[in-house]
Amino acid sequence: MKQFLGVDIGGTNVKFGVVDSDGNIIKKKKYPTKEVSEGGDFCGNFSKLLAKRLAKYPNVASVGIGIPGTISADGQSTLDLPNVPSLSRQPLVKILKRDFPSLPIAMDNDANAAALGELHFGLDVVPKTYIFITLGTGVGGGCVINGRVFKGGDGNGLEIGHIISSTGKTIEQNIGKAGIIEMATKYIDEGKLSTSLVKGEFDAKAVATAAHEGDKVALQVFHDMGKYVGELIVSCVRILDIKSILIGGGVSETFDYLKGNMYNVINSFLPEYYTKDLDIQLATLGNNAGILGAASIGIDQISLD
Repeated sequence: MKQFLGVDIGGTNVKFGVVDSDGNIIKKKKYPTKEVSEGGDFCGNFSKLLAKRLAKYPNVASVGIGIPGTISADGQSTLDLPNVPSLSRQPLVKILKRDFPSLPIAMDNDANAAALGELHFGLDVVPKTYIFITLGTGVGGGCVINGRVFKGGDGNGLEIGHIISSTGKTIEQNIGKAGIIEMATKYIDEGKLSTSLVKGEFDAKAVATAAHEGDKVALQVFHDMGKYVGELIVSCVRILDIKSILIGGGVSETFDYLKGNMYNVINSFLPEYYTKDLDIQLATLGNNAGILGAASIGIDQISLD
């Protein structure tokens, strides 16, 4: 069975995973991003770590890399990576292809990678065309059309977290982790809803936990979040005319609290042409989405070479 290497580069850790054709992760290894960035030579340090992985798994057929930011139109270099500044504007793929000339290597935005991962390795059968929305620290998106990731004109399409919402802020500003904390703090200050949350002493995860316990402020936050997710879906569906949507990221455990209001917005702003076939599902790869998605990038590269 073929093996593929997926690398998920994040602000905290760089995660390597060897994946087989069935989506089983054979081995995972992570390194602190700060460590990989030492000496200002992220690319050089990364290449050495990759060499170690390949020495242990010489049958790896391709390498796919997911990054938290934008890439050049040719897919060879990074552009802006706010959470990994040491890797911004670096010719990472070009360097790796020089060091490993016979190995297919490809890089893409991590949301695109997660979208593609559902196609190759998702636990449920997905259509060949769908929109992928990831809700976590921020809001990201990807789109697969006829089995291929849609990248836009210069490689960085579907940055949907930056769509402007009805509040005048971006969707990400509203419902990223910072936005969730801001909403909860506002309701605590108003003092109209009972809550166990203490101002200045909670994070977004605590809001989710409180919602499970029936906390009124937390539930109101997710009700509001449903509105903004609904607005995001309306915009995406209107632009792309795609009616299958997968939602991933940390939202899965709280989706039931926001989906009612989400559908209220969708049904208010989309006509029957869209809503009659609209299918919104949760993504299935969970915590493995980064590695499996990255591996999928490498798999697609083989088919393109």
